[in-house]
Amino acid sequence: MPFVLHAVPCLADNYAYLMHDPASGATAVIDVPEAAPVRQALAAQGWTLSDILITHHHDDHIGGVQDLRAATGARVWGAVADAHRLPPLDHALRDGDSVAIGGETGTVLDVSGHTLGHIAFYFADSKLAFTADSLMALGCGRLFEGTPAQMWDSLSKLMNLPEDTVICSGHDYMKGNAAFALSVDGENPDLQARIARSSLDRDKGLPMAIATLALELATNPFLRAVDPRMKTALGMAQASDVETFAHLRALKDRF
Repeated sequence: MPFVLHAVPCLADNYAYLMHDPASGATAVIDVPEAAPVRQALAAQGWTLSDILITHHHDDHIGGVQDLRAATGARVWGAVADAHRLPPLDHALRDGDSVAIGGETGTVLDVSGHTLGHIAFYFADSKLAFTADSLMALGCGRLFEGTPAQMWDSLSKLMNLPEDTVICSGHDYMKGNAAFALSVDGENPDLQARIARSSLDRDKGLPMAIATLALELATNPFLRAVDPRMKTALGMAQASDVETFAHLRALKDRF
């Protein structure tokens, strides 16, 4: 039985994600920007937290970890490469390691770029990938610590997941990301349709940070760095994929 997913809005534009295994009762949270909304969501669902999974060290992803651990006794998982700047870890993880939550086992992916030591969690049976600030809805994270080549390698890993994977990212940056995407790929009918639909979804209160990988591949300008049409539109017909990505990331930084 796949996990039940529940997105928890936090801070101004962050999301934490609760992932519940109905068979075992195990419940994990991916990132804890603040503890109170997560505790409220757990109480509302009647779930008991067993695990806290951390993607990277930024305060808006770990600010509530210590309080939530103290309140629930949940085990904390995070990257060994980031351990010196994370809350104390019960399980230190490397690329390719496994994470068992209830009856399902996920895979750890090193997705450095936004930060060094940033990891994602992929649960194949439930078709869920928690990518935080690496691959984001219609965008990708700013390169605070890594290089364009590192981020492109990370995005390439995620692009190779099954297209029906649901990407759960860390922020609602949809409005800004949509404006940038239109500026470089405005003739893309899939992008136009996504933006129109996202406005309706926002009115319904649906989370803006969740989309299938198939939708990201069709509309996310950073992933479309592989598309010859995108390269031509940017005047980079002969450029490599990573060169095209680096150019797009620099454009977005100045947008």
